[in-house]
Amino acid sequence: MSGIDGAGAVAPACQCINSTGLPAIFARETSAFFCIEENWRLYEETVRRLRGVFKSVTIKVTEGTNKLKECDPKVEDWLKEVNEVLQLALGEKYKEPKRCNFLCSCTPNLCHRYLLGRQIMKELERINKLLEEEQKFNEFFYTPQPPPVEEKPQTKAIGLEPILRKLHEYFNDESRSIIGVWGQGGVGKTTLLNAFNNDLKCYRGRFHVVITIDISNSETLDVVGIQRTITERLGLPWCDTDEATRARSLIRALSRKKFVILLDDVQREFQLEDVGIPFPDNGSKIVLASRDQNVCNHMGAPKSLIRMETLDKADSMALFMSNLGTDALHAISSDASIRKYAEKIVRMCEGLPLALTVIGKSVAGLSSPLDWSVAMRAISMDIGDFYGVENMFIKLKYSYERLDATAQKCFLYCTLFPAYSSMKKQLLVDYWMAEDLVPQDKPWKGYSIINRLLSGWLLQRTNSDLEVKLHNVMRELGLWLANEEDNFLIRSGQGLENTPEIKGIKCPKRISLMSNNITALSLSANSNHLETLLLQNNPNFNTLGPGFIRFMSHLRVLDLSNTAIEEFPVLPKGSTSFPLRYLSLGNTPIRRLDESFSVLKELRHLDLSATEHLESTSDSCSKLLKLRVLNLFRSHYGIRDESDLNIDSLKELRFLGIAIHAEDVLKKLKKTDPLARFTNQLSLKHCQDMKSIRVADFNHMEHLEELYIESCDSLGELVADKTKVSRLKMLTLWELPSLHSILVRELTIHGCHKLENISWVASLESLEKLALSNCNGIKQVVIKEWHEIYEGETLNKKLSQGEIQAHHKGEFSKGLVNGNSQHINEHGGNTKQFPKLHSIVLTRLMNLESICKARLFPCLESIRVQSCPKLRRLPIACEDNVPKLRVSGTLDWWNGLEWDAEVMKEHLNDIFIPYVNGS
Repeated sequence: MSGIDGAGAVAPACQCINSTGLPAIFARETSAFFCIEENWRLYEETVRRLRGVFKSVTIKVTEGTNKLKECDPKVEDWLKEVNEVLQLALGEKYKEPKRCNFLCSCTPNLCHRYLLGRQIMKELERINKLLEEEQKFNEFFYTPQPPPVEEKPQTKAIGLEPILRKLHEYFNDESRSIIGVWGQGGVGKTTLLNAFNNDLKCYRGRFHVVITIDISNSETLDVVGIQRTITERLGLPWCDTDEATRARSLIRALSRKKFVILLDDVQREFQLEDVGIPFPDNGSKIVLASRDQNVCNHMGAPKSLIRMETLDKADSMALFMSNLGTDALHAISSDASIRKYAEKIVRMCEGLPLALTVIGKSVAGLSSPLDWSVAMRAISMDIGDFYGVENMFIKLKYSYERLDATAQKCFLYCTLFPAYSSMKKQLLVDYWMAEDLVPQDKPWKGYSIINRLLSGWLLQRTNSDLEVKLHNVMRELGLWLANEEDNFLIRSGQGLENTPEIKGIKCPKRISLMSNNITALSLSANSNHLETLLLQNNPNFNTLGPGFIRFMSHLRVLDLSNTAIEEFPVLPKGSTSFPLRYLSLGNTPIRRLDESFSVLKELRHLDLSATEHLESTSDSCSKLLKLRVLNLFRSHYGIRDESDLNIDSLKELRFLGIAIHAEDVLKKLKKTDPLARFTNQLSLKHCQDMKSIRVADFNHMEHLEELYIESCDSLGELVADKTKVSRLKMLTLWELPSLHSILVRELTIHGCHKLENISWVASLESLEKLALSNCNGIKQVVIKEWHEIYEGETLNKKLSQGEIQAHHKGEFSKGLVNGNSQHINEHGGNTKQFPKLHSIVLTRLMNLESICKARLFPCLESIRVQSCPKLRRLPIACEDNVPKLRVSGTLDWWNGLEWDAEVMKEHLNDIFIPYVNGS
């Protein structure tokens, strides 16, 4: 009988020892010796349980840390101890006594057996204690407070070191609470503040929070934007009250902290208390940057002023060179004549960082002496006795003049928008096409011009790929250039209540009065050659007046969107003298289009979207034969019969937005029907008999990107069957009182590279097939369970919000919601997950690491994996929970999979079907 194997023969003895009434400690020690094999089996089983619990806790902690939450210290200590237990190698010690005969061994072996038995018993107690502790964890992590300093993206701070040192000196002076930095536009004030903000990380413990705010108050102060920035940095919930109430709350919150607030680009003085900033009298500091010394004085920094000068010769050259490409740098270093040209260009920039940067980028690719000579002469021709901002514009003008004539006009067009506002790329291109700056049939040329302006720093990117903006200095350059042409009147975003007088402009061609409070329009007699009139976002503007017609003889662009206009002027019948090409009446209370509207024969773009009072178009639209864009999306004027909107004659039409008010119209539409062929935006409204919608029924609308379903009172079910999310960009559900379920059977997502996960698919109880391909951003398909995503929110609340959006390129703002509330348990959790899913296809997901947590898939039949090199685990809970499953992939991929236990892989080998193609 072998040493440990013989322990089974003495198991009764263990029970006997424990029942003799001997002291417990003696019985325990004796049991540890004689029952070592039984204790070892119990130890192995307990370790397996602990390993599973450890993995579950680790996953939860990882999810929390990925969301910038901090792990509870007790949980961290628990994980460390469990890791020590799991690393303990008792297996080798256990095998050693097997080489010795039981009770016939020498004393050292018996001693080894006794010590090993005690250690096994000790580890069993330790593991059971750890398992008990895990049961007591209520929270695994907590959301950390915002960091004291939020690091800012920092551009090259060449030459700013002396100013930065002086700013630190003032900051460390306790007598200076408010510090002002001033200097001309483009001198590097923002760069300085960003560098100083990042330096403050070294002042650990001196303050609680640093807040950087871009003020940029052109005409009206953006109080809400400032308050939102402060609220977010303090980690406070947003209070949806009036500005004054919020200001008082923020003052109370900041007064309890030592804060540092950096105010950038302050153009006009304002009261700090009005936005929620208390006077810094408790060791707190405020640093403000402005172009105007008086602004700094009036805001409390007359004795703590720092003036920013332009760069010296050496720093100017260094900054200029830092923006050049490899070829240009090589040309300067190897050709003395080119270096002289470069040095002259740098001298003409007169140390202005913005000019050095912008012009440096403009000449970044020049390599021949001729190119450098031309660039130098182009800049030097405009040098004159100018000072301040205007002198900077002279230098910056070179970047503008490097553009062709069309791109120059497009840049100047951007100045029509309010300061600091973003501009939609599509809107710019639409305007440019109406002005013949871009061909009607080649809108991509407009986007090409936008990219050219972006690369030359004449435009800036925003957080959205759909928008751009003008840097405030570059906008002022554009205004200066526009004034030279003597035909721009730009008063956008200035809070005007009346049309401004036209002074100094003999014959204005472009007038922008958008984003004001104008109620009526008054144009002077010299406006007869007006080509562009932008009046959008004047909420009280309600009439053009009958006399407006005489100003339309040259008008090509008229934007009246988001105004209160109720009717369009009656146009003289038979007239052919109206060149209007772009007209927007979107989101206005306009009620009807007069029959005379059809004389606008040159109209290419007509926007009537969201016209909630529009009752009739008098069939005018069908007579506008050059229309390329007709948008009636979400209009009150809806189609109840196919003949209601006769667009057969619109041969040039490329974009259609419509509102359908009858289910029969949808059923009649065929792929060849113009309504179906050109529809990009479709709203279904007041279809009272519609009980169910299948998204697949819209597949014949090849260009449909947005679907809006509103006020269909009987609609109870939305079935998304075989829907390609990459085509339908936005789905909105609004006021559907009977909607109880959204059924998605087959979901295909392709080419959405910004998409990181699609955790919301856990709610799709009807999902049968899931296919993902070519989505480089996805690391996990399902990171969270459905009830975790919407923790604390009821299903009805989510449905009442009414929006289900799936944006192209992975910009998914909300997931799909299943309205069948019977599957939501009392804790908000979904009791059924993937109950009907039978197929998963994963193709070319280069960063995919996992599909989801291991679970039961009652209907899963196939998983196909191709070109997913980082996927190392399958979501299979155990070897017998997938009786129908077949997995296909390459043999190398299969052999590289990780399993919870080797026996699991052995059991699952039969379900694998290798294929040769792919990787």
